[in-house]
This record gives sequence, structure tokens and C-alpha cells, in this order.
Amino acid sequence: MRHAPLTGSVRLASTLATCICAASDRGDASGKREYGMTRPFLAVAAFIAATANFATLHKAAAQDLEKGQHSFNKCLPCHAVGLGAENKVGPELNGLDGRHAGTAANFNYSDGNKNSGIVWNEATFKDYIRSPQAKVPGTKMAFAGITNPQEIEDLWAYLKQFDTDGEVKK
Repeated sequence: MRHAPLTGSVRLASTLATCICAASDRGDASGKREYGMTRPFLAVAAFIAATANFATLHKAAAQDLEKGQHSFNKCLPCHAVGLGAENKVGPELNGLDGRHAGTAANFNYSDGNKNSGIVWNEATFKDYIRSPQAKVPGTKMAFAGITNPQEIEDLWAYLKQFDTDGEVKK
């Protein structure tokens, strides 16, 4: 799960409060400033808005695994992941993060996959899943690919959570 940076929300709240406070300054002909209740009220409103923005971003990040699991339904006819996962038309995907391509036990890989030199991580997965045949010529994986960047992020977040035994990493 990704976490939205707190500094961004704090920075936003500070910027909004500064702008609102500056805009609410009123002066009379003598140069005397009058703030009344407008300035503190607007500053509090800006802080609440920024905090709500952080909560929304955090909630969206927390949903990545759910979206990734939903995206994995595209993979499910050929792959399995989690407790009890076994090879199907494609290899099981437990412990994918850090695994060398072509090394899942008891799966008959293509020479292209075995000799690809790929070590699965976020970058190699994202590149591969866009177009498996382009990344590994000769692969048996007959899949058109996923091109939506957010869907790829969500799918990787879902897959990388499983260790080699199919347990969710702690």
C-alpha cells in the first residue's frame, strides 16, 4: 500500500491559509488593519480542506490492493497466487518480487523466458505487463497486455504482497 506524503498536505494547508489570510486583510485610510473573524475562519477552513484532501488520498491508496485483486481476474484463467496456488497454463505468481524469470518450480517455461535474464521487480513487471511478447520474444504468454498505468500499479501492489508460500507479507 502506498502512502500519500504528509508534507504535501501540510504544505497545501499552509499555502492556502497564507493566501486566504493575505486576501482577507482589510485596512482603513489610516493604515490600521482589521481582521475580525474572517481571517481565523478562513484559515481553519483551509486546514480542514487540506486535511480532507489527505484523507481522500490515503483512502484511495488503501484501495490499491482491492483494485489490484480485481485486475488480477484478467490473469486468473492462467495464473494463481496466494495460499494453495499451483501452476496452470502459466506459473503460480507467489513470491514474484525478486524472483528470476523462468524459475517457478514444476513449470515448463519457454526458452525465451528462461533465458530472459529478468529478475521481477516493480520496473520489470510494469514494462513486461504492457506487452509480454515485446518484452520477451518467444514467450508462451498469449496476453495482449495492460496499458493503463494505474491498473498496472494496482496489479503490482496486489502481486508483490505475497511471499513464496502465498502468505501475505507482514
